[in-house]
Amino acid sequence: MASVPVDDVLDTQGLYCPEPVMMLHSKIKDVSVGNTLLVEATDPSTQRDVPKFCLFLGHELLAQEEEDGLYRYYIRKTAEQAD
Repeated sequence: MASVPVDDVLDTQGLYCPEPVMMLHSKIKDVSVGNTLLVEATDPSTQRDVPKFCLFLGHELLAQEEEDGLYRYYIRKTAEQAD
């Protein structure tokens, strides 16, 4: 498990594309710039979708890992996003 300190957690376990990224898009608005959000997911498509989300919106993907079908993404919010 990554040793990245987190400020908030988004649990999307049991949800499938596109729900995890839709929830992430909504949740990241509530995170302060510079804070880290941990996203937990069970949908394998998040391995593709979460990094693309970060790249597209300019957030920093600090780490990602998978353990027994649980995917974790540590995202530092680096910019405000428009609604």
